[in-house]
Amino acid sequence: MIRRGGLRMLVDLHAHFPMHLLVDEQQRTHERACVWWRQRWQGRVVELISRVANYQGPGDSPSVTEQQMCEGEVGVALSMLYQPFNELTESNGAPPRGSYFDDLVDQRQTVEDYAAAHAGAVAIAHSVSELDSLLGGGVPILIHAVEGGFQLGRDPAEVRRNVQELAGLGIAYVTVAHLFFRDVATNAPALPFLPDWLYNLAFPQPKGEGLTSLGHAVIDAMVDEGILIDLTHMRTQSIKDVLAQLDARDPAREIPVLATHMAYRFGGLQYSFDDETITAVAARGGVLGCILCEHFMTSGLSVASSLEGSLDALCRHIDKIHELTGSYDNIGIGSDLDGYIKPALPGLEEMSRMKQLQAHLRTRYGDAEAEKISGGNALRVLRAEWGRKRPRP
Repeated sequence: MIRRGGLRMLVDLHAHFPMHLLVDEQQRTHERACVWWRQRWQGRVVELISRVANYQGPGDSPSVTEQQMCEGEVGVALSMLYQPFNELTESNGAPPRGSYFDDLVDQRQTVEDYAAAHAGAVAIAHSVSELDSLLGGGVPILIHAVEGGFQLGRDPAEVRRNVQELAGLGIAYVTVAHLFFRDVATNAPALPFLPDWLYNLAFPQPKGEGLTSLGHAVIDAMVDEGILIDLTHMRTQSIKDVLAQLDARDPAREIPVLATHMAYRFGGLQYSFDDETITAVAARGGVLGCILCEHFMTSGLSVASSLEGSLDALCRHIDKIHELTGSYDNIGIGSDLDGYIKPALPGLEEMSRMKQLQAHLRTRYGDAEAEKISGGNALRVLRAEWGRKRPRP
């Protein structure tokens, strides 16, 4: 059984630990950039948005902290680097800016500084060897990952340089698409408050297109540098383009892919994965992390608004993936907590609640299969591909 300090452990494939540090980060950045008024304003707006879109109530605290990880027996969290303003203040379809990458590196440093100031309470793993040395130490572990390929560069040459730098900084994976089309990959609607049809009307994307030329450059650079590819948020054509690009380069299908915070398409939501995509991820030995967003997990299902109903909904997605793939070897948990997914599944709104989730998995599936879902599958893929450089063809 996977253990952390003698306890069972969950690996969360997708959590927004840095979100509650954004205000401090903006303050640190404005001192360097001498634009304090703008950065402070942005920081306060991010704080307000977080309270509205993440926290259960106005007086509540973040859902992803090191204390909550300990309480919920979450041993490892893939910690998302993402600058909301760099996506939300630009028009749909706007090309990436060079400054985005600098902001990304700044945000990473904010998390590094926080971990250094709280040594003994939280640690950061920058490689598989560091991860393995930290496991079992009883301290929650963060692993840096990036959400939004639009932050990687403006052209293929810049993307390659930046991805090389990210690999050196210990980035484990990149979620290539995100909330809006930014000239990298077409994305599926993922705003819980907007129906798919209205999102598609308000934010049109190139018809029939998946990966752009810049997107193909992103995929190549990531494979070269051993940074895992996350298919979450992509439209179906983008997913097909990624898989075709990988098949051309890796016909033996040795390179795993991730879908870190997904759901099965029980309803009609384009964000959720269909049968073909799920079996394709499994064929590459990848992992599908089930999101804890109520909007995606209950679409097409009739479930009670309670902890028991939430656990049942989650397990129906797990059971469907098992039905399609024939095993539990490709299933994980990717909560997306503090990632603007409010409302989360009732009873699973913060990291401290993950203890109940793990207990339910053990009861329903037995220790061996629950271990795979809780963290074994995620660790297997990280150990197989994170940091594994592959020569360009």
